[in-house]
Amino acid sequence: MTLAAGIDVGSTYTKAVVVDDDLAIVARAMAPTGFKLAQAAEGALAAACTEAGVAREDLAYVVATGFGRHQTMVCDARVTDITAAARGTTHLFPGTRTVLDVGGQTMKASRLDGAAHVRSFRLNDKCAAGTGAFLEKTARYMGYGTTEIGALVETSKEAAAISGVCAVFAESEVINHLSEGVAPADIMHGAIVSLVGRSVQLMKRVRMEPEFTLIGGILRFSRMVDVIRDQLQTDVNVPPGDLVQFVSALGSAILAQRRVAKLGAPAT
Repeated sequence: MTLAAGIDVGSTYTKAVVVDDDLAIVARAMAPTGFKLAQAAEGALAAACTEAGVAREDLAYVVATGFGRHQTMVCDARVTDITAAARGTTHLFPGTRTVLDVGGQTMKASRLDGAAHVRSFRLNDKCAAGTGAFLEKTARYMGYGTTEIGALVETSKEAAAISGVCAVFAESEVINHLSEGVAPADIMHGAIVSLVGRSVQLMKRVRMEPEFTLIGGILRFSRMVDVIRDQLQTDVNVPPGDLVQFVSALGSAILAQRRVAKLGAPAT
C-alpha cells in the first residue's frame, strides 16, 4: 500500500491528512498554527503519521498548501489552496461547480469545470468583516469563546442588524446592540448573516453555478450553513463533522497520490 499526505498550513489551524492509494483517509490531525509555521506543519504531519501507525519516511509523497505552505519544509511540493480545495471538494462531491471556503483570515470563492479545474476565483478584500475572524472577535467582545459560537447562535430568535461594511463599523454596531439590551445570541446571528452576505457577493463575482460546496472552519457552525442555504435558495454540500476543515489538506493528499502515480513510486 502506498501512502501520501497533504498539509494545509492555515492562518489559524494547520491540518494534515494521510490517504492510501484508493484515496481513502487513513489518518488526519489538526493543531493551532501559531507563529512558527514550519513547526506547526511538522507537528500536524507527525501526529497524522502516528495515528496512521507509520513514520514520515513511509510516506511516498507530501504536498503542502495554505498561506504558510512556502515555510513548510516537510513537503515534496506545494500547491495553492484554491487548487487543493478544488481537488478535495470534487473528491467528496463530484458534482461541485462552486466552492466557498471561509477560514479564520480569508474567504475564497471559486468556480470549477467538470474536470475540477479552477475557471474563476476571488478572494475577500482586506477587511476582517469578510472572514471568520469577525465572528470570533464579536464572540470575544461579548465574553464568549470561539467554541461557544455554535451553541450560542442556535438559541437566537431573530438576527440583529449588522451592516458588515467594515469591521470597525460592525464592532460599533455590536456595542450599540449590547447597550440596548439585544441578546448576544441575536447579535451573533446578525454577525453570521452579515458574513454570509459578503460570501454570496463573492460567489456572484465568480459567476457561481450549482452544485455549491462549503468548506472551511467557519462552516462547522450549522447556522452559517442554514443562512447561506436560505440566501442561495438552494441546497448546498457540506462535509460532515470536522471534515469541513480538512478538505484542502485532503485535496493536497490526493494530488500527492497522483504525483506518486506519475513518478511510479514503489509501494511501502
